[in-house]
Amino acid sequence: MPRIAFLVFALLAVIASASALRAGQEPDGRPQYTNGTSLVLPADYREWTWLSSGLGMTYEVDANRPERPPTFTNVFVNPSSYKSFMKTGKWPNRTVFILEARESTGEGSINKAGRFQGAIVGLEAEVKDSRFPDGWAFFNFGPPPSLKKAVEPIADSARCVECHTRNTAVERTFVQFYPTLMDVARRFGTVKPGF
Repeated sequence: MPRIAFLVFALLAVIASASALRAGQEPDGRPQYTNGTSLVLPADYREWTWLSSGLGMTYEVDANRPERPPTFTNVFVNPSSYKSFMKTGKWPNRTVFILEARESTGEGSINKAGRFQGAIVGLEAEVKDSRFPDGWAFFNFGPPPSLKKAVEPIADSARCVECHTRNTAVERTFVQFYPTLMDVARRFGTVKPGF
């Protein structure tokens, strides 16, 4: 009987692994590429570890930008990298972050005040992977309905790397906006000197 249970468990593990690969990722959520560097959008990123949400966050003030409702941003990271960070305060090689931008609205159902998340307006990724120069790459899958299934790194990634090098708390990630992870980084002493 134990042997049959083992075989059933092994078969289920193989099926789960095959499903994950069909979804465009390795079983642990690490990146999968086509052509060596085109990142495949993970179909199940919303099942990953949620790190934080922001509302109306922007890196630059643009006086010419028309007034519009603020955008929500949700940040997800692959689960195995999250678990590793919780044990070490560092992101392992092949970590994937997904930044999901959603419109914000205040009109709907019974809502009388405040804002809630609406439709997706863009998806981006940041990947720590030694296959890229400097070990990091940034990807833009675009907005729906023209969302791409696989994309090459952003052409001006140097600008992204520069900003993420200069302004982030841990490695090239904005851990300062993820309160529970900032506590972990402080405990392990992985916060950048001078931050």
